[in-house]
Amino acid sequence: MTLNTGNQLVVTAIGEDRPGIVSELTKLVSETNCNIIDSRIAILGNEFTFIMLLEGDISAISRVEYNIPTKSVELGLLTMMKRTSQHQEKQYKAGYKLTYHGPDTPGTLSKVTQLMADYQVNIAALKSDSVEQDGDVVMRSEIDINFSRDVDEAEFKHQLEIIFSKSNVEHILKRIR
Repeated sequence: MTLNTGNQLVVTAIGEDRPGIVSELTKLVSETNCNIIDSRIAILGNEFTFIMLLEGDISAISRVEYNIPTKSVELGLLTMMKRTSQHQEKQYKAGYKLTYHGPDTPGTLSKVTQLMADYQVNIAALKSDSVEQDGDVVMRSEIDINFSRDVDEAEFKHQLEIIFSKSNVEHILKRIR
């Protein structure tokens, strides 16, 4: 099978975590002649989450769409599917990784992502969690971001400093491309 057929499907599955779910879903994908070109797995609470980007000819994509609901019922999963097309890479002037941690207070991630939205900064990846550390709950986040040519990097960084200093949060903004 060749990539870039133009026929792609995003499949998201959520359900109680247990062994064998990935095996069952990837077997179904393989049997329908689709290829998994990207995927992510995470355990959130007691729930397993699996996101796959599939590619195949139109009949293979249709077979997945037809067969996933039955397999979902068998496995006790909630699934969602959406057809898509190949991602068109945009030209950015810079890419950064923002890493921060500090007291787990409601609203920090919301303020950071709102600043990104206000400055038209693209979020490419985000991972955030809370952990207990020395008797306190601490939030940790990693966000990969891309700046378009129009973003005033200095002003964005200044506003980010303000958010983190008010929240008593330590951060590192490191250029990665």
